[in-house]
Amino acid sequence: MRNFEYELAQRIDDAFAIDGARTMAIAGGTELLNWFRLGIAAPDKVIDVGGLAGLDAIERSHDHLSIGALATLNQIGEHAFVREHATALADACLKAASPQIRNRATIGGNVLQKTRCAYFRAEAPLPWGCNKRVPASGCSAREGLNERHAIFGWTDACVAVHPSDPLVALAALDAQVEIESRAGRRTLAIADLHLTQQEAAAAGLDAALAETRLNPGDVIVGYRVPIHAGQRSAYVKVRERASYEYALVAAAAVVVVEHGRIVRTAVALGSVAQKPWRLHAAEAQLVGQPPTRDAVLPILNAGLADARPLEHNGYKVAMAAGAATRAIVEAAA
Repeated sequence: MRNFEYELAQRIDDAFAIDGARTMAIAGGTELLNWFRLGIAAPDKVIDVGGLAGLDAIERSHDHLSIGALATLNQIGEHAFVREHATALADACLKAASPQIRNRATIGGNVLQKTRCAYFRAEAPLPWGCNKRVPASGCSAREGLNERHAIFGWTDACVAVHPSDPLVALAALDAQVEIESRAGRRTLAIADLHLTQQEAAAAGLDAALAETRLNPGDVIVGYRVPIHAGQRSAYVKVRERASYEYALVAAAAVVVVEHGRIVRTAVALGSVAQKPWRLHAAEAQLVGQPPTRDAVLPILNAGLADARPLEHNGYKVAMAAGAATRAIVEAAA
């Protein structure tokens, strides 16, 4: 780890100097310190935004929840408003990492964490190619060990997935992320915050390096989660062990059921792409169906027909359909 300058932000304006490269932000520190250790990042300056007043609040208005970017995962997961109105988000927060990490990790930093691809997460200097770490060096996972990698949105430049649990729930809940910069405050649908590798390439960006729509100086300050009458939600995380493990596949579902039939639903998958993957076509076909496994699973299987699994991760297609089915059934119950 190389030396760097440290500054404690006193107000939000101090954070606008963050550019993601030479100047970076730290809040809980559970991700950034790992980047330093592995050589993923080596900024000249770190700005500590963890003490900014008011950015850890969780409040309810008549039609939405407001969640500050500095709220920790445990605070969100255990909060009565979140548990009542956004159960999927509460569960996703409490299924992430370990209790010790959840006491430090913030919801603002969690959605900006890096992929868990083992080729990317190695200590520098890398003994293999990784376009995210060393541009134009290749993607070793593309033809290597890729059982945990993408089935949607990937390119030959990168097949990584995003590992965040809360991000998947926020996408299913149609949350908005609030971003502040010198230009003022703007909101963005959380589903549009991240880019798949294909989306990055289509925008003329580096398919491996471009991961979000944030600009230099942008700071995530909070999230708005809509509240709808009769809405229920659930989060299902499939992993190799029940504690401190990242998802093989995750699914968040939001449903409104009337007279035993689905009248509105939203389904987002995690660990299948470099962003939460919404199943919009399947959502439309689920309307009018009973929230049962027999009715839901065939529709979700069809909704995954355009998946592009790699050599070792074809299991994710069936697993994703199963996880999404469980999420819908549990939410409806």
